[in-house]
Amino acid sequence: MAIKKATFAGGCFWCMVKPFDQWDGVHSVISGYTGGHVENPSYEEVKLGNTGHYEAVEITYDSEIIRYETIIDLYWKQIDPTDDGGQFADRGDQYRTAIFYHDAEQKSLAESSKQELAGSGKFAKPIVTKLIPAQVFYPAEDYHQDFYKKSKEEYEADRAESGRDEFIDAVWKP
Repeated sequence: MAIKKATFAGGCFWCMVKPFDQWDGVHSVISGYTGGHVENPSYEEVKLGNTGHYEAVEITYDSEIIRYETIIDLYWKQIDPTDDGGQFADRGDQYRTAIFYHDAEQKSLAESSKQELAGSGKFAKPIVTKLIPAQVFYPAEDYHQDFYKKSKEEYEADRAESGRDEFIDAVWKP
């Protein structure tokens, strides 16, 4: 077993767990905060937008079962990589996109993937998702973990109102 971590910011972390959680080889997907200057921030602090943190997910996976390339490809299909003001209905720096790479290999794969996406012609605007060295990851409060399972109706309503699924369907579905 080759256990590794992948960390991504893609707007509201509630919407970023389920797409990764359902793949063989993924052991856990934790909602949390990273990239900022406040230690052990709370949801309320991050939501205000002055901690420097992104809402993010930390994925623990077995690289012998699922490759980082597969995970990063899935990541691109969950976000609008051209929006530097947040994601969908969630606005502010805490909802921007970023790939937090954990080693040189992840950085190289993320750079290549980003260049490939930029050259694909899929987006008219530039890809603004940042590539940032992984930093301390602070798990969010328990009620945020596996929110799509624990609060299914609220999750589905929030996701439906966000505009995320319409974007994904318009950009990624044939």
